[in-house]
Order: sequence, then C-alpha cells, then structure tokens
Amino acid sequence: MIETPRAALVANELAEYADFFSFGTNDLTQMTFGFSRDDVESRMMPAYLEAGLLKRNPFETIDQVGVGELVKIASARGRKAKRGIKLGVCGEHGGDPESIGLFYRAGLDYVSCSPYRIPIARLAAAQAIIGGNNSETK
Repeated sequence: MIETPRAALVANELAEYADFFSFGTNDLTQMTFGFSRDDVESRMMPAYLEAGLLKRNPFETIDQVGVGELVKIASARGRKAKRGIKLGVCGEHGGDPESIGLFYRAGLDYVSCSPYRIPIARLAAAQAIIGGNNSETK
C-alpha cells in the first residue's frame, strides 16, 4: 500500500520487494494535506470550500496537483525499478471519473471501488482510454 508521501517518494526502493502497488488514496490525501479526515470532512471542509481555499473536496475527487503528483511520481519510480510492477488504486477515488482520468495518465493498471460505483468507473476508464479524459487540471 502506498499511503504516505514518503512511500510515494521512495517507490523505487519499495518496488524491489513488491509485486504490486495499491495506492490508498484516502490515507495518502490525509497525510499529504495533514488532515484528520473525520475532523475535516464534518467540521472544516465546508468552510474551506466556501472560502475558496479548496476548489473541491479532495476526498471525493483527487487533488491532482498534490496527491495526484505523488501518484505519478510513485508510478514512474516504481516502474523504473521494476518494469512489470502492477499499479492500482483502492478506495472511493477509484470510482470518481476525474480521478480515474489521472490514474490512467499515471499508468495505473486498475482501480477498485464500491460496487455501486463500478458502472461509473468502467465508463470513466473507457473514456480515459479513448481520450475523453486527457485534460490535466493544474
């Protein structure tokens, strides 16, 4: 599991011992932002969004500039160290169309998500593959 910024940054070292990486994006988001998810989502996230400090809830759609960049770095470093390593994501970001687009561009092999999000995830993955989701958010 790649769930901390440090794990993402040393993915090349971890790849020497791993057959796959699964990105735990909820935990990676918490660690990257320094948030306690329980506290921030119920109390502070609405204020952050209302004040414009964040454009979107990063637990719903992955923060492409920060967390997404860590996913890209880890993917590249992991594949450089072990070419055939399987890369995936687990959690609710795996069912979000914008997040799936980033995961595709980062070279991930699979996403997993809640059963009710599978149809959306399959459609988003197909759109990413045919080029319908290739714009990066900066």
